[in-house]
Amino acid sequence: MDSSSLFNVKGKVVLVTGGAKGIGRMISEGFVQNGAKVYISSRDTKACEQACKEMNALGKGSAHAIPADFYKLEDCKRLAEELKKREPKLHVLVNNSGSNWGAPFDEFPDSAWTRVLTLNLTRVFTITQAVTPLLEAAATKDDPARIINIGSVDGLRVPSLETFSYSASKAGLHQLSRVLANHLGKRNITSNALACGPFESKMMAATLKTFGETIVAGIPLGRIGSPEDVAGACLFLSSRAGAFVNGATIALDGGSLVGSKL
Repeated sequence: MDSSSLFNVKGKVVLVTGGAKGIGRMISEGFVQNGAKVYISSRDTKACEQACKEMNALGKGSAHAIPADFYKLEDCKRLAEELKKREPKLHVLVNNSGSNWGAPFDEFPDSAWTRVLTLNLTRVFTITQAVTPLLEAAATKDDPARIINIGSVDGLRVPSLETFSYSASKAGLHQLSRVLANHLGKRNITSNALACGPFESKMMAATLKTFGETIVAGIPLGRIGSPEDVAGACLFLSSRAGAFVNGATIALDGGSLVGSKL
């Protein structure tokens, strides 16, 4: 029961959506540096290829790109089919791809709901459903296949920013993750969500630039998240150490949800 075996993911096959940038890149690097074979997918082909080149230079594991535009249903299906051609099994699925939209309440467009909920919620189900046969092929009683859904603290609290569709989509994702835990747990597939607080990413860049000091002041640990924080959480959930965790929504936020303002 030593740590090297408890947290071992060497040789596991992992799919990370949105794995070329931001939190997805942090997660992908963590898996590659610990010996996993990682597939990353997003609609930015150049970013995927560059990310793979950089991660493959890290050694231990490997990174491979299967670009896809998740707004297009046919691309989601193509991703699953391409993965099936390359791998007989998928040990870990990380549903990370997401988008955001901010606008005043009176001006918030209907199109923002369709766009954000499609990527942040609907496509999580679409992609999970499509690769479930591969997850089942990898799953055993003692070492289940894993689904990790990247949620947000904004799906657990009411944010001050006017990102209505984002908050709703992440709250829905947390609930979907629990529902999948019940249905797919019976197939030896676990499903858990990470409700992430602030991390350095393209999506968070403008918010951190404008409100960075205020955000950090509201976090008991006094900092924003690092690559090690989110990669470490995913490695735990994907290894023997996390094999009995199913249906959890883990706040990865430095304590921002419990920080007292008084």
